[in-house]
Amino acid sequence: MNPYQQGQSGYPQQYLHNIGFNNAAPQSFGNPMPMPGLPTMGYPTPQPGYSPNAPGYPQVPQGYPQAGYPSQNYPQPNAQPYPNQGYPQPAQRAQTGYPGHSQASVPRSDARYPQANAGYPQTNAGYSQSNQYQGYPQSHSHVQTQQAYNVSSSVPTTPKSKPTVVPVNPFDPREDAAVLRKAMKGFGTDEKSIIQVLTRRSNEQRLRIAYEFKTLYGKDLVSDLKSETSGKFEDLLVALMTPLPQFYAKELHDAIAGIGTDEDVLIEVMCTMSNHEINVIKQGYTAIYGTLLEDDLRGDTSGNFKRLMTSLCMGNRSEDFHIDQEKAREDARSLLQAGELRLGTDESVFNAVLCSRSFAQLAAVFQEYQFLTGHDIDDAIKAEFSGDLEKALRAIVKVVRNKPLFFAERLHKSMKGLGTNDRQLIRIMVTRCEVDLGDISDMFQSKYGETLQSWIEGDCSGHYKKCLLGLLGLY
Repeated sequence: MNPYQQGQSGYPQQYLHNIGFNNAAPQSFGNPMPMPGLPTMGYPTPQPGYSPNAPGYPQVPQGYPQAGYPSQNYPQPNAQPYPNQGYPQPAQRAQTGYPGHSQASVPRSDARYPQANAGYPQTNAGYSQSNQYQGYPQSHSHVQTQQAYNVSSSVPTTPKSKPTVVPVNPFDPREDAAVLRKAMKGFGTDEKSIIQVLTRRSNEQRLRIAYEFKTLYGKDLVSDLKSETSGKFEDLLVALMTPLPQFYAKELHDAIAGIGTDEDVLIEVMCTMSNHEINVIKQGYTAIYGTLLEDDLRGDTSGNFKRLMTSLCMGNRSEDFHIDQEKAREDARSLLQAGELRLGTDESVFNAVLCSRSFAQLAAVFQEYQFLTGHDIDDAIKAEFSGDLEKALRAIVKVVRNKPLFFAERLHKSMKGLGTNDRQLIRIMVTRCEVDLGDISDMFQSKYGETLQSWIEGDCSGHYKKCLLGLLGLY
């Protein structure tokens, strides 16, 4: 049952597949809380490239305005903000586009994107994870930390993220639905057409195609894809057709369900998400499984690792980009006193600093720590901690310094040695292709001396391989 649409007339009491999801910007998770008077939460928003009022296209029902919000409750662009609601002027963000997308490719009506309130302090960079976490600070004294993590000092101060999948424009979901229907109709399957359509559309556009597919043919697109494909190729296509919040929620649930726990998945997701994304994932998790993500994490982990996961699950990290150098020195001294200068380790101090400070502030803390001790914070964590807690704390350090490099290492690990961790490979390729997969690919080649493409071609085969290469823009 969908707890965010209960009591709204005309809605069946069931979970709609793309609740609270809007991917008009790279990996944007939409507003995490249900908006008053908004009946369209489960419905994809119209995209440029077709007109709902064109001849032959049914008129949009009066209850579902095109802008996504009822016009009587929400101001139009350039209108005054809501009285006493704390929403800033939309023009504050309209001056800059989203990194990695052209102005024409991303539909952006300021009325549809109100800034979150004080609980979700999103900024311009808040929709681009690589810009939010990568490259703090990349000059003068930070060279030491770059060398400790094999990051070249030539990295620009404000790098742009490089997605490999961007929203196509113009976009006609009905035409795409017809192409997919033709590819799966009758004997045999035209896998090439399926790959070329689904790997060249954004996640939101794929959801719109599925919506039109069911409208035109009365069949579920995901069910048809499952019946026409198999194996890892089928798993990859289903992942592409899943809204990102729901996809992350399922990955987390599967990691802690049953016997044993896949801590690597918990670390990969919880240590890399922004506050906004964590809160939307939590709501999607509850909508699907009827339990709280925090409760399930606490029930399946233990000790200091459980405390770390609980802190990260709160989604309450500072997102202030101002760096307080004096506070950074104070935190560095606290970490030193809690670790190397005492017998045993006070894990709570590391937990408090690494889970509550902004990523920009943490970069300054790590610099100060190196000035105080002469060695890197990563070396100190390796000496003071062990097991899953060590891996999680080191993951936070890596994400602060170079997020694409962190994921490049994860991709390398998924394919090296005998066998392939296909689930990890699929998860990273699907979730990062609209954010910074181009940067990840560059870091992969820089660190390992071989291209990501060559590793995929050597480790995968068939249509599964072609679809992965399609997400890289190479098929």
